[in-house]
Amino acid sequence: MELRHLRAFLAVADTLHFTRAAERLGISPPALTEQIQGLEALLGARLFRRTKRSVALTDAGLLFLEEARPALAQVERAERIGRQAGRGERGIVAVGFAASAAFSGVLAASVAAWRETHPEVELRLQELETIPQLAALEAGRLDISFIRPPVDVPDGIATTPLLQEPIWLALSARHPLCAQAEIAPELLAGEPFVCPELDTGTGFHHYTMAMGRDAGFTPRIAHRGRDLVAVVSLVGLGLGLALVPESFKDCVRLPGAEYRPLAGRPPRAELAAAFRRNEAAPAARAFIRQLRRRAGIIPPEPAPHPVNG
Repeated sequence: MELRHLRAFLAVADTLHFTRAAERLGISPPALTEQIQGLEALLGARLFRRTKRSVALTDAGLLFLEEARPALAQVERAERIGRQAGRGERGIVAVGFAASAAFSGVLAASVAAWRETHPEVELRLQELETIPQLAALEAGRLDISFIRPPVDVPDGIATTPLLQEPIWLALSARHPLCAQAEIAPELLAGEPFVCPELDTGTGFHHYTMAMGRDAGFTPRIAHRGRDLVAVVSLVGLGLGLALVPESFKDCVRLPGAEYRPLAGRPPRAELAAAFRRNEAAPAARAFIRQLRRRAGIIPPEPAPHPVNG
């Protein structure tokens, strides 16, 4: 039995008229008659009583109608969903993100834009730090990652920058430098710093070391936290200073912690999307295309701040 048999049967059952049913299907009446006869031969039952003046369903036809209509609807739905999945309009996309991606607004904007254009695609989000995200991406447990470069990216993984933003200093409200509107990096020599625990050589550990190197000193990493929220919690306790992205200061206010801009031309924190270079899933490919379009809106670097003195 083929779908054309079901469509022919339902057209005749709905109209009880072979000529009108043939017009609905866009075929000739003889072709329709041939399809109905083929279906009846296949089933071994007559489905219609046909005279010169009328067409009516037989008992077998009535029973077959009860099953044929939902069967055709289910097949057509499966066909439609399959085509949508092939176009990236259906499916599941697993997205990993560093918490700071949520603070920046980039994640929220990306998800909102995606849901608007792909409402039938399920998004599964998971918060992870950058290095675990890349491992999950390489293993196929994630499809898209929102990460904090710089970081060594595995072979087969590509990245697209999404945002660059100034880096600010988080410090204790009791710290003497808190009295300054902005802080020259040279004044931080000898201070203890706090960094995320999985960040060595990457992310904000990298930015901390680069800031010190540019200012002529090597920062001393005294404590580590699980993520930037934990890091700034330690800062609020007076255990050290930390570098954070500008967007973080607008979202996270913790007891005892304050934020100040760095004078001069401090490093800029980057947020990027990571994904498999040869991604096969249509929905994931569509998400990647959306993120690449977003990559054209990275703001330019600002002019250096003058150093207060």
